Amino acid sequence: MSNINVTQNKNTVTVNGETRVVTVKTLGPQGPAFAATGTSLDDSNKVNGSVVFFDSSSGTFKADSTTTKLTLVNGGNF
Repeated sequence: MSNINVTQNKNTVTVNGETRVVTVKTLGPQGPAFAATGTSLDDSNKVNGSVVFFDSSSGTFKADSTTTKLTLVNGGNF
């Protein structure tokens, strides 16, 4: 027969006379959403130099391989 004693104030567990320190972790609250409106970010096609933009047809912010800092400089319309 095993005897188990848990002491909350000391974070220890004693089983059959052996005392061990235990740590119990729980998830904390989630951080703020990406955008105030709950809009998400699709960065599945990102590359080095991707520029984040809003795509109204999908209702998401995107970072992809076609809109990069190089395409804005070399081929962008201003």
